Amino acid sequence: ALLRSREHTALGAWPPAGVRVPLPRSHAREVLHCLKEKYFGELRGLEVDGQKVEMPQPLSWYPEELAWHTNLSRKILRKSPQLEKFHQFLVSETECGNISRQEAVSMIPPLLLNVDPHHKILDMCAAPGSKTAQLIEMLHADMNVPFPKGFVIANDVDNKRCYLLVHQAKRLNSPCIMVVNHDASSIPNLQIDVDGRKEVLFYDRILCDVPCSGDGTMRKNIDVWKKWTTQNSLQLHGLQLRIATRGVEQLAEGGRMVYSTCSLNPIENEAVIASLLEKSQGALELADVSSELPGLKRMPGITKWKVMLKDGQWFEEWKDVPSNRQTQIRPTMFPVKDEEKLKAMNLERCLRILPHHQNTGGFFVAVLIKKSPMPWNKRQPKVHQKLPQRTGDTEVTAANSDNGSECVTEEPTLAENEESKKMQELQNSDTEQSKKEGVCGPPPSKKMKLFGFKEDPFVFLPEDDPLFLPIQKFYALDPSFPKMNLLTRTQEGKKRQLYMVSKELRNVLLNNSEKMKVINTGIKVWSRNSDGEQFGCAFRLAQEGIYTLYPFIHARIINVCIEDVKILLTQENPFLSKFSSETQKKVKDMAMGSIVLKYDPDPEKPDDLQCPIVLCGWQGKTSLRAFVPKNERLHYLRMMGVEVFKAKRKEEESESKMEEEIQHRLAQTEEGMDVEDKEHDLVTKMEAEIGEESTHSPVESSTMEVENKIEDLDQSSKNANSHVSEESKDTDTSNVKD
Repeated sequence: ALLRSREHTALGAWPPAGVRVPLPRSHAREVLHCLKEKYFGELRGLEVDGQKVEMPQPLSWYPEELAWHTNLSRKILRKSPQLEKFHQFLVSETECGNISRQEAVSMIPPLLLNVDPHHKILDMCAAPGSKTAQLIEMLHADMNVPFPKGFVIANDVDNKRCYLLVHQAKRLNSPCIMVVNHDASSIPNLQIDVDGRKEVLFYDRILCDVPCSGDGTMRKNIDVWKKWTTQNSLQLHGLQLRIATRGVEQLAEGGRMVYSTCSLNPIENEAVIASLLEKSQGALELADVSSELPGLKRMPGITKWKVMLKDGQWFEEWKDVPSNRQTQIRPTMFPVKDEEKLKAMNLERCLRILPHHQNTGGFFVAVLIKKSPMPWNKRQPKVHQKLPQRTGDTEVTAANSDNGSECVTEEPTLAENEESKKMQELQNSDTEQSKKEGVCGPPPSKKMKLFGFKEDPFVFLPEDDPLFLPIQKFYALDPSFPKMNLLTRTQEGKKRQLYMVSKELRNVLLNNSEKMKVINTGIKVWSRNSDGEQFGCAFRLAQEGIYTLYPFIHARIINVCIEDVKILLTQENPFLSKFSSETQKKVKDMAMGSIVLKYDPDPEKPDDLQCPIVLCGWQGKTSLRAFVPKNERLHYLRMMGVEVFKAKRKEEESESKMEEEIQHRLAQTEEGMDVEDKEHDLVTKMEAEIGEESTHSPVESSTMEVENKIEDLDQSSKNANSHVSEESKDTDTSNVKD
């Protein structure tokens, strides 16, 4: 009753919507300026359905005013004609990765991880992916470093939600993210090659945002009011403790793990942390983060609580629980009775975020630091096995191990050593055979279970692959270009797409093929073009990977002025005569084919856009065009002050739906079903179900593929409307159709 009164009178039925601007993005400052000065300014004094729209306010505790909240609900944003322009801006920029719509309290755990670009990070229960996106942004804090030394491995147990996670992560165009599909409570130990030896991978940072009863989301999740019982927490406590335990096992000494839930129930929160601290025997400690995130209103963790059954029975201690109830209630659910132990745990260092303190949802966060190995794993598991040298195509298959983790609990016995030697000999012989077949790593000892989509393999290009030489020559790639990090998803036949991962993720992929079910990794950098071979290179540049590739490209670059950029982004296939004389001169002596179009700001013209732009393009006989997805075009035009908003009309909506259907069919003609296609099928069904952080429609995912292949379609320039004249489609997930 207290919660109902507090939340539905003082605060209103729904918490404010959060908007976050990723700082490492190349145009983050420009997006933030546009958001504050233009779109927020237009909301001043506006009334919708008789209710005054409150001006969005920055979150006082979020660094550099990069996160804001507004009382505008998604329903009002979608349906109100006065807010249509603002809504289109949010949808379009979100799809580009320049804005993330995320509830305010959900932004807290990644901030408390204190991520640096060199950190190896595990996100144990990552879907739908807003927190994962924050972690990726932190890795790329320095935009001048295309390949940070750190990486994010984002895991989720639900195969379908993994594709939603892929969709979120791909907006950020990072070569340092891998999405895997495992049960977090038994996620396997991974191995990496360190100077020719295999060693177990320990993570510097782990985000453990576990499944919970969700009672902290009752302001926006109506189902909580209907379905919540005390039984929910009792059933989840064991799983939460197992996941957290597995997390700290894989945490490096000195590393930091953040445990979080969107629940306020101590059985899911302090009880889990207290149990973890107790059995760690001093290996873990709660970090004091009271000085971090100044401005965030928080309550300390609690030290006393009772346990209640569904029928209303309360229990203060484990000894009071009758034997017939001891399967429902476990000893770890109760507070610690020993006062000295309790004081040493410092449970008050946990954070409780209450809804009425700053108009948010309810949330719990605890930050754990690992001081030494866990007592049941005092000898850190390391496999000192000399790695064989690999030649030829190296394939990493997507698979899932039956036995999950392989934590070393004690020193092996003599019998175990003998058995280990025999197994090693068998694996070595299998490895030699695998080398000949181009398969990475020894095959699994048991038949693996695959569920969900069967993933295509990840095949790294061999050093002597003839495919790469024309690419290297055509684009004059720098000798430092890490060609060994290129991979495809095709083991046989023509390679249609080339992807790139960081050196560190390549290491993980090559050494764990028998353990991991990898859903997606890498950023697309080149796509095969059917007409390209006659111009000297069969592969054209892909826009999503251009900022990663650009530092290594020394040819096929055309510097353009801002007026040229506007022409490229507003016209589908403009003739060369429309461009500036300088651009025409540069193009004149250049062979046809894929090109890089670079805009550098002029400090002497402060009214022009003051951040660089890099676009993928195509030079034809008489024309020059940019291969840029629609929402990215709109983004650049907004940053240059070009008005791109156009109110919807029924005729335009009908045309847009028809064009989407055509583009989707064209995308499906790709040889092999790429992950974007699987993602498109699944994300549309799931985003409405998840609700909390998933606000992005996959409509443009197939559109992006088609626009990037547009040189293969002779009639495209006749049939396609201008990217600016197209209305920005409302990507409300309830209306998305294939």
